[in-house]
Order: sequence, then structure tokens, then C-alpha cells
Amino acid sequence: MRWKPSPLAAAPAPMQSLPGFGKGGVMTDQEVMATFDPLRPRLCRIAYRMLGSIVEAEDVVQEAFLRWLDTDRDAVREPAAFLRRVVTRLCLDQLKSARRRRETYIGPWLPEPMVEESDEIDDITLPLMMALERLSPLERAAFLLHDVFGVSFDEIAKTIGRKPATCRRLASRARVNVRNARRRFDIPPEQGLEIASAFFAASRSGNVQQLRSLLATDTVVLTDGGGKTGAPRRPIAGVDNVVRLFASLGLIFAKSMSKLVGYEVINGLPGFITIEEGARLQTTALEIRDGRITMVYVTRNPEKLRHLYALH
Repeated sequence: MRWKPSPLAAAPAPMQSLPGFGKGGVMTDQEVMATFDPLRPRLCRIAYRMLGSIVEAEDVVQEAFLRWLDTDRDAVREPAAFLRRVVTRLCLDQLKSARRRRETYIGPWLPEPMVEESDEIDDITLPLMMALERLSPLERAAFLLHDVFGVSFDEIAKTIGRKPATCRRLASRARVNVRNARRRFDIPPEQGLEIASAFFAASRSGNVQQLRSLLATDTVVLTDGGGKTGAPRRPIAGVDNVVRLFASLGLIFAKSMSKLVGYEVINGLPGFITIEEGARLQTTALEIRDGRITMVYVTRNPEKLRHLYALH
């Protein structure tokens, strides 16, 4: 997961030596961190998949760490299961307010872009994360914990306070609702990045013919500006409308050409990171079916890109 945690998320809270381990029956700072730190990346992945926000995921994991400090750790047989349960419950609480915020969000909402290494890519692509938004919080938790992170329904039942049979039904309903968003027509990452490179060149040069050759007839562009920067507030649908959009943007690019930062895998999709006019960072991710681009996901909201500035 290629984001750099914020100083708050990365640094442990000030600690005294704690009872339970170390010399004289005292757990040292190092021993506390030695238990928690190996679990942090997985806890961050769970929180991010639940919330769609890297900043909020880091906050949740930091809160879980503080609760771990206040826990009688001698009574915890499986720290990983305990902390997974804490993180999931905190995410469920967070989702209530997140849903209210998204009801008033300006323009299309996209999850914060996560740049992934090739060995980190899983089945949770950006389209699937958006489909998860349609689920209830409990459906989302049951589906992610069981189908993605391999947690048993017995443990999920303890986590969300429902019977195992209920958790099975929640996960089953979720699978039905996200079926169309599950990864299909997979292509090798190298081929996807080649298409991303061709799209970058065509979209920035205004080459209409090349653009049409890359796009499916029902291509849709979603741009998340969040009201913070210039962005279409509605989806741009259909190849003709998409080509017109980039032809008009070509006039801007002619005066201030995008600076390519790099081609990357973004939320499981091929794409690229650029610096646009006004030194604004931007990510573009492409959903590709049968060799043609069917969806273009552009994130311009600066609040969703803060974690990427540290990488570039």
C-alpha cells in the first residue's frame, strides 16, 4: 500500500512501561510496538477498504493502537483478531457520518486513490470499491472480512454482534449487489499501462482519432473535484461527449502541458499521476474491457491527494 502514513498515524503515542512483559514483568515500549506494528499494514487495508479514505483509515488504526494500550493484553489470546475487531467496529461507527457527508458531496465521489505495488494488487478494484458504497455498513463489513480477508463467519459474528447465519446472509447479499463490479476481462498490468500511456498521449495532444481508437462507445468519465477545484459535476458519458471533453481540454494543455509524474496501478487499475496547471496533483485510472477504455476515473480533489505528495 504505497502511501506514507502521516506522522500521527506512524508515531506511537507517548508511553510509560506497561505491566505484563519485559524485565520485572513490565512491557516496554519496544515490546508494545513489536506486537502492533506487524499488524498495522493489514489493519490499514481493512480500514481503507471499509472507508475509502486513507486519512480516515490511518485515524482509525491509530485509535485502535490507543485502545490496545489500554487493554489487558494478558487476556487477549489472538491480538490480530482482537485488533481486527476493534478496527472494524470503529469503521462501522465512522461509516454513519461518512454516508451523511457523501450525500452532500459536490459532484461524483471517488475513493482516495491508492497507488499499489504489483505484489499488493488484489481483487478490490476501484469499480468494486464504488459498488461497496451501495451496501449497508454491515453488508460491507461481512463481505470484506470474509471474501477479501478470509475471516470466518464465527469471528465476524463476534465483531459485528450478529449470528453467524446472519453474517452469511449479509455477505451473500453483498456478493449479489457487487457481482457486476468484480474484476472481469483481466489484462496483464503491462498491457494496461501501455493503454494508459497511449491515452495520456492522445488526451493531452487532442488527437481525436487516436482517442476514439482507445475508447469504448459507452465510455464514461467521472471526475472527483469535491467542489475544491475545477471538475465536471456530472459524469461525461458516450464516446462523442468524451472526445469533445478532451478536445476542449486540449486548448488548456496547449498552454500548460500536464507534467507526467508516472504510470501507476491505482486502486487495481492502470493509470497515471500528473501535475496539472497550478501545480495541482491529479490521478487518472482506467477501467479496460476487451482492450477498450470503458471508464475514466479522475481525482482532482486536493484533500484526497495529500498522501501522494510525499511520494513525489
